[in-house]
Amino acid sequence: MIPHRAVQMTLNDYEEYDYLIGMDTENIRNMQRISGGDPDEKIYKLLTFAGSGLDVADPWYTGDFEATYRDVLAGCKGLLECLKEEL
Repeated sequence: MIPHRAVQMTLNDYEEYDYLIGMDTENIRNMQRISGGDPDEKIYKLLTFAGSGLDVADPWYTGDFEATYRDVLAGCKGLLECLKEEL
């Protein structure tokens, strides 16, 4: 089994990274609170990169891991395209 560990975002993370990505509206709200409102517009919901404002399906509540996989894959592909355009 792979060990998992979560860490809380900090204001230092906001200052250090160009992209801070949350999976759902609650994540984004908490990230904005920590960053003081996202003054540099670095906080994104993952599915924004897939052209959607929806939350990633949470399998904890839905039990639908396939839907979550599809959401994360679509968001990551969109993020990759966005990053390629910046190069």
